Amino acid sequence: MLRAMLLIGHNDLRMFLRNRALVVWLFVMPVAFVFFMGFANRGPGAPSAPRPSVLVENLDEGPLGSVFLEGLGAQGLDVLPPSDAAGARRGIRVPADFSRTIRAGRQGLVETFTVKGIEEDPASALVALRVARALIAMNSDLVELAAAHPGEPADAGALRALRERPPVVRLESAFAGRRPAPSGFGFSLPGVMVMYLMMNLLVFGGTTVSGERRSGVLRRIGTLPVGRGALVLGKIHGLMLLAIVQVGVLLLAGRYLFHVPMGGAPVALLLVLMTYAWVAASLGVLIGSLVRAEDKVVGLCVLVSLVMAALGGCWWPIELVPPALQQVAHALPTGWAMDALHQLITFGSGWSGIRQPLLVLFGFGAAANLAAIRCFRS
Repeated sequence: MLRAMLLIGHNDLRMFLRNRALVVWLFVMPVAFVFFMGFANRGPGAPSAPRPSVLVENLDEGPLGSVFLEGLGAQGLDVLPPSDAAGARRGIRVPADFSRTIRAGRQGLVETFTVKGIEEDPASALVALRVARALIAMNSDLVELAAAHPGEPADAGALRALRERPPVVRLESAFAGRRPAPSGFGFSLPGVMVMYLMMNLLVFGGTTVSGERRSGVLRRIGTLPVGRGALVLGKIHGLMLLAIVQVGVLLLAGRYLFHVPMGGAPVALLLVLMTYAWVAASLGVLIGSLVRAEDKVVGLCVLVSLVMAALGGCWWPIELVPPALQQVAHALPTGWAMDALHQLITFGSGWSGIRQPLLVLFGFGAAANLAAIRCFRS
């Protein structure tokens, strides 16, 4: 039985990989989806705007104008001279008496203006906000310096020393828990693997069984000393070999192309993926056994896989959907596979974090495997 199962599986894998058109669907399309879905789901931690530029006309005859410009850079602005004003969102003019006025204890004024040909937009508003923050920071330093050295004129070196010292108050922000919503390529890689494994194994499993039934291959195999169980397990074995090839390509792309950390439990990661592949392969053979028309098999398998991918959290973080849909996700193998993969890849858990998802996936696989053997018809 084992020898027959291995022969059937190896032959199916050879037939799968002979079709060059399928290679694009198996390897090129998933990698492209990882990139586009990762870019679209960058999350709140990703930068939402580039570092804006500001045109500066520094007419100040003293050193404090330069100190102010350094403050603009510290607030996230690219300071451009008038000779290199392309791309500047707004302009700032520092007057010639800026340093002299401040050292005399009077208010120094800075003029802002709109660059010709540039309309008001969110980037311009961001420039105005950061200019205001730079002015507030410089005023705070001047007040502190005046309190420490009353009656002495403001010194550029002393202002720089104040700016470079460690802050007295520091703000640290973090998620209120150890499980932030996955984002970026760390979200898209598990989602694409789960979606494409389900879709490909359903389609290839269903169409292989349906096509070989139509062509009479299954009847000819039935004349050999091969039991129904060995035949079904051989089909599932071939699909799992295909899954190993696809998973290997996606994991390598994720590690070296998208720089996604794979966690500290690679054996657990592979076990989860192979258990999930067993579930998908068994469902594919089951659908091919129940549906005789090959064209209907393809449509049904694509529809089922897309619905399970959407509800299981492959397209968006499951943390963002209502609690009722989160319960629906855990009625599907895709939801449990995503839970296990995020435990390993996103949260860095080990074996303890995947015990329940792995047991549930094993239950799905055993049920689908038994149903495929019971319903199989040649």
